[in-house]
Amino acid sequence: MKPRIGITTSPSVHEDRFLEALDRTYVTAIVRAGALPFILPVLEAEDAQDAISCVDGVLFTGGGDVDPARYGAVASPHVDGLDAARDAYEIALADAAAAAGLPMLGVCRGAQVINVAFGGTLVQHLPDVSDLSHREKDRWAEPVHPVRVSLDSCLAGVVERELVGVNSLHHQAVDLVGRGLRAVGWAGDGTIEAIEGLGHLRVLGVQWHPELLSAEPGHDALFGWLRNEAARGRTAEAPHDVVLAEAVSFGAVRAAV
Repeated sequence: MKPRIGITTSPSVHEDRFLEALDRTYVTAIVRAGALPFILPVLEAEDAQDAISCVDGVLFTGGGDVDPARYGAVASPHVDGLDAARDAYEIALADAAAAAGLPMLGVCRGAQVINVAFGGTLVQHLPDVSDLSHREKDRWAEPVHPVRVSLDSCLAGVVERELVGVNSLHHQAVDLVGRGLRAVGWAGDGTIEAIEGLGHLRVLGVQWHPELLSAEPGHDALFGWLRNEAARGRTAEAPHDVVLAEAVSFGAVRAAV
């Protein structure tokens, strides 16, 4: 059987009807990688464990900002798209996936959610700290700047290059890296553009949108990594890793805020 990848969604409203929105390109990327997509609507945080039991890996997708209260900060005037229910559920999903030893791939907001789940913080508005434009909405399907990848990283082995051309559709980014994670990719201004897990924590998180860059080298490989890791099955050793145990514990506290 093909590995099953759970894909998170964005609650939305269309013509006064409540929807779970998901850009089709995420589904296409998972199918192209050789896995089966399973759509994960936003549920209660306590349902995350049962949801995780049904899949072999998780793709955390893009969307609105994570509430700064989740990482102990006061919201900037530029923060938008907050959804408390989605934050709580996705942080609980990250905790449950880590405890079960499942692989996780975070895209844009998804990378930020994973980082916050493990005790990290975010830069709330990049224009306040950088002159580099990180939100080029009109160029969503093309590389707009390079990301330098650490050569000793898992990410480098996946994309098979030190410089990756990426699109840029965000105004926030990882600031303090969460426990059990490390920064492995940077934009020219020093903004963290990629994170990955340490030890048994099977995590890749990228600030760009690889699902929109399938024609560019290295991007489809990220979904291939998730598929391959999911096919390996659950890693029973993961909960026994000391750093991971601390991160999971911290994330559980954050999810309860």
